[in-house]
Amino acid sequence: MSRTILHVDMDAFYASVALRNRPDLQGTPVIVGGEGRGVVLSCTYEARALGVRSGMSSSEARRLAPRATFLPPDFESYVAVSKAIVEVFCSFSAVVESASVDEAFLDVTGALRMHGSAVALGERLRATVADEQHITCSVGIGPSKFVAKVASRAAKPDGLVEVPPDRVTDFLHPLPVESMWGVGAATAAKLHRLGIETVGDLAHADVRALRPVFGPNAGAGLRSLAWGRDARTVVPWTRERSVGSQETLSLDTDQREVVSRELLRMADKTARRMRKQGVLGRTIVLCLRFADFREINRAVTIDSPTDVGEEIHAAVMGTYDRLGLDRARIRRVGVRVEGLVDESRAHRQPQLTDPEFGWREAEHAIDETVARFGPGAVRRAVLGGDRRSTSVAEANSRGLFPLA
Repeated sequence: MSRTILHVDMDAFYASVALRNRPDLQGTPVIVGGEGRGVVLSCTYEARALGVRSGMSSSEARRLAPRATFLPPDFESYVAVSKAIVEVFCSFSAVVESASVDEAFLDVTGALRMHGSAVALGERLRATVADEQHITCSVGIGPSKFVAKVASRAAKPDGLVEVPPDRVTDFLHPLPVESMWGVGAATAAKLHRLGIETVGDLAHADVRALRPVFGPNAGAGLRSLAWGRDARTVVPWTRERSVGSQETLSLDTDQREVVSRELLRMADKTARRMRKQGVLGRTIVLCLRFADFREINRAVTIDSPTDVGEEIHAAVMGTYDRLGLDRARIRRVGVRVEGLVDESRAHRQPQLTDPEFGWREAEHAIDETVARFGPGAVRRAVLGGDRRSTSVAEANSRGLFPLA
């Protein structure tokens, strides 16, 4: 039976969420992330018109768009908006697959009778997202996930494109191969070397010519997609299996106290996200990128599942110290917790030496205070100032102070 699939992709998601609080910047080049060092997380279409792209270094973005406004990322807002738009999607279809924080597939085959047509459903969905979240999205409609994904790209920004089953090849074949879902720069370059420029060229290519370049299966798979054939189904959303946070440091450092402070910041952020999701985990992963851009990830499994920043920080610092890095300069730090389980199913083994009220109770109290008074209501003293400052005494490195 023919399916009707929607692919919904938020337009410049991180930038759009940031602009909700800065309406004065609407219509101007805005870049999220990348200030100082690091890379561009997202940017408005005005910045894209100047050549700025996600993943670009901040220095390159600043050269291309010297008058652009840089805004810091706010991951908690992104997660909150993402959850809200998934709730919108679920009100239109019972079969929703979250592909990432800002896109999803919906199988609306069974919902068409209620809404009249796929286009009417898609437009109502777009209007609902715009009304409730004040951001825009683009919708692609097709008989498969692949066609719907390519259609949503063609719909950007803030549009809708429907590809009926009998118009799939008419839609796909004139497009450049770069527009195909799953074809990146490296794959496109290989296709170009074979004289394949468009999706139609790929559809009519001899599979025997593709096999030496892409292997026995990948070449045939690409050719099949070029005809719009995609047997993948929409898989309903499942809970993510890990939660993590990472940060590029203002300056490369080999100082343990600086690394420890930033890992504490990442541990707290990760733990806060876990508590919001109602999950705990036992596998704690330390992620480091060095000044020469080498990366390492080291995991340790603790005795009892946790959602406590203090315990996560202790685990990653134990891992860090065991590495014996001999003052290697570090550019980026990250913390990830894996092996997640629902809080209701997690068993935390108490210790005889545990106080009646410990860090878990303290961090839950902080969550309640922040929920009531805002994100700046309470924070650790050691994290209260400039991230590059080392003026806070080590004796206060575990202290907390209220700001409101």
